[in-house]
Amino acid sequence: METQWKTKEQLTDLLCSLVNYPSITGSNNEIAIIEYLQHLLATKPYFKENPDLLQTYPLKDGRQLLTALVKKPEAKDTIVLLSHVDVVGIEDYGSFQNLAFHPKELTRELQHRLKELPEEAANDLKTGDWLFGRGTMDMKAGLTVHLSMLEKAMNGEFDGNLLLLAVPDEEVNSLGMLTALPALDELQKRHDLNFKATMNGEPMFRKFPGDTAYYLYTGSIGKVLPGFLCYGKETHVGEPFAGLNANLMISYLAQELELSEDFIETVGEETTPPPISLMQRDLKEEYSVQTPQSAVAMYNVLYMEQTIADINDKLLTAAERAREKILKHYNDKAGYYISEKEREYLEMTVTVLTYEQLYREAEKRYGKGEVERRQNLLTSQRDQGDRDFSTLLVQDLASLCKDIGPMIVLFYSPPFYPSVSSKKDPLIEATVKDCQSYASQTYGVDLKNVEYFAGLSDLSFLGPVSSDSPLEDLLKLMPIQGRGFELPEDVMKTLNMPVINVGPLGKDPHQWTERLELTYSFEYLPELLQYTLKKLLEN
Repeated sequence: METQWKTKEQLTDLLCSLVNYPSITGSNNEIAIIEYLQHLLATKPYFKENPDLLQTYPLKDGRQLLTALVKKPEAKDTIVLLSHVDVVGIEDYGSFQNLAFHPKELTRELQHRLKELPEEAANDLKTGDWLFGRGTMDMKAGLTVHLSMLEKAMNGEFDGNLLLLAVPDEEVNSLGMLTALPALDELQKRHDLNFKATMNGEPMFRKFPGDTAYYLYTGSIGKVLPGFLCYGKETHVGEPFAGLNANLMISYLAQELELSEDFIETVGEETTPPPISLMQRDLKEEYSVQTPQSAVAMYNVLYMEQTIADINDKLLTAAERAREKILKHYNDKAGYYISEKEREYLEMTVTVLTYEQLYREAEKRYGKGEVERRQNLLTSQRDQGDRDFSTLLVQDLASLCKDIGPMIVLFYSPPFYPSVSSKKDPLIEATVKDCQSYASQTYGVDLKNVEYFAGLSDLSFLGPVSSDSPLEDLLKLMPIQGRGFELPEDVMKTLNMPVINVGPLGKDPHQWTERLELTYSFEYLPELLQYTLKKLLEN
């Protein structure tokens, strides 16, 4: 019986070998780490005997994902083990950048430079039970433990099948998971599998600084990325009131949306964080004394049970309030510069509308064929990422409808994460109770059941949606849908299954002090996961 991935030391070494690949989203090392995983698994006797059960699938951009199926003879019931291999960048590491992907070396170096660490991180380091480095917590520790579960399955320790799914691009667009959906569908049909549930290994996220609780999750929070194009009226700086600066417009929009309490949602004891801007800039490409004609802002909006229609209403209401304040600002300032008689000639207006409404306005002016031709031309010449290209598509339509400007246009860009929850699913309910009981009796750990994982995860594309919201309400405001981006709604419905997330213990994801606690993560968690997987297959 081969057990290379069992002890705390073996799992720590396996984790370090994974972290050594600097698999920042979009880098070639995202490809390399999948190849490394394939190599690790291909050397196992099980996959030497069953090479067709270890596969990679290409993404449309040259990256790839990996599936590894360990199948028990005659068994249909299957648990999907979901992990992502990509990590965020390391600019925040400063002088420690060269050690960010070398956890043991970084941890040793930090021991000599304790004064440079925040107090909590320094105290953790002193215990000798924490490993620092990019990806140690988020989420290569989860992948490490999933590999150990796959090894146990190879040794016949589960009464059912395990399917490891390792995907890239979770930290940006989830293109890996979107590509995985048809791959899972194909595997299910080819091997006659019954997907009972998906187990994710994302780490626990603290609810507040200093939080010492332990969590498991039975769902994942939803996210939309609404954008606003502010299309103003350009003018020379010598005639400032002959136009409307898009930068002024976007600034008032920020005041209405940034951290707005209107979007906070509470379900039971869980509350979503308010919106926060992830992008805000004007779209002027060179310096001149002409004011910026257009500007864009995009906001991270998290939700649980709200519908997209509800969110749209709140966004448009905020834009209307911004419109009123923009015009008030413009007219008030004009009073200091232009005489009352001259102000009679000021006729500044701002229109608020959605991308769908703007598209229809463009069709009225130029015809459906011409608008489609222009959008197709931009698509064929595309050299921008999803968010910039979405903005360009909207900006082009706005330029066709200058007569209704200045305007504020609501649209959406990828990524989109549906809100999902299995908290009330009978299988998950029973399994959670078993898992909590085992953790308490065996390790004295009180695992709290949280309905929504707040860190965003690819479970959103597999679990049962918790919001009764037609996707059409989103897609009709998403310019890029069908133009290089496809949300596979039909496959998402086909593969819908219960979800659960039981992951390792760490701190400070996406920070330079990211670290993993080793005793819980590599001593307790493997036994807890093995027990939980058995219960998922039994219940």
